[in-house]
Amino acid sequence: MLFTLFTLTLIALVINLPFGYLRSRATKFSLKWFLYIHIPIPFIILMRTWSGFSYKVIPILFIGAMAGQLLGGYFNKHPK
Repeated sequence: MLFTLFTLTLIALVINLPFGYLRSRATKFSLKWFLYIHIPIPFIILMRTWSGFSYKVIPILFIGAMAGQLLGGYFNKHPK
């Protein structure tokens, strides 16, 4: 159960990496910016419900998704 939750959180992070990458160059509060933040959410909700987790794990998945957004933005602003 704990491993599955960790895996879901990691998947939420990975799903949000490209969206964070794109979001970091979009104009703040524009339609693109809004969509880059919110498009991954239904997929994370589907994964959570298909895995049998209740709403109580939403904060953990939110942290994973937020980390993916921030890391994606960091990778866009600091290329090697």
